Amino acid sequence: MAEESVVLTEARGPVLVITINRPEARNSMNKAAAEAMGAALDRLDAEPDLSVGVITGAGKGFSAGMDLKGFAAGEFPVAGDRGFAGIAQRSARKPLIAAVEGFALAGGLEIALACDVIVASREAKLGIPEVGVGLFAGAGALLRLPRRVGQGQAALLALTGKPISGEEGHRIGLVDRAVEPGTALDEALALAQTIAANAPLALAASKAVLVGGFTKPDAEFWEWQQQFFSEVFSSKDALEGARAFAEKRPPNWQGA
Repeated sequence: MAEESVVLTEARGPVLVITINRPEARNSMNKAAAEAMGAALDRLDAEPDLSVGVITGAGKGFSAGMDLKGFAAGEFPVAGDRGFAGIAQRSARKPLIAAVEGFALAGGLEIALACDVIVASREAKLGIPEVGVGLFAGAGALLRLPRRVGQGQAALLALTGKPISGEEGHRIGLVDRAVEPGTALDEALALAQTIAANAPLALAASKAVLVGGFTKPDAEFWEWQQQFFSEVFSSKDALEGARAFAEKRPPNWQGA
């Protein structure tokens, strides 16, 4: 398979569908795939007509994580300051939804956790089994899982290495929407369209505050948030939103 096709992108209106396209390797991430994922996120953030990204996997699963054959040969799937899989350390500025079918294991779950919303099949297998192969989940799961599911549930996943179903993931808060098998992408796309109807600056600011403000003390948070407050509340879109509401019409967002 040619390197340029290991991650596919398709614009569907304001939504960019990003597909990890290594089904013969369970959509595991090698260096080429990590760099292609980073390029896809660059495209999402750069193109003003795109508002939301949806990440999915080709074939029977989302991703099995790091390509262990490549790792054993000395290759590590990182892309610049974006880190593992081109997403773990620096995600997109715009909202991202993971659409999970089949499995999201090890670094595959960490890709999903780097997204803002996880939609998963009730029958999907989710887990971080790295301890069973002499590693640990070093691409963000141990940071993000406790925030989503609490310290105890995160410890169960990390220390046993045992996967859980999408249904169980939904029960503990790991999965945001659990759906019937085969419908995760459709549900993610519908949700993405709902999100994309909102103002671009407001979406980007909301994501930045949700992600960056989570661990800040209250006193520090308010001063830090001011940068986003100033940008959004003085924008043309803020005025347009107020006018559209008063005039009972759909807003015409400019992203400015």
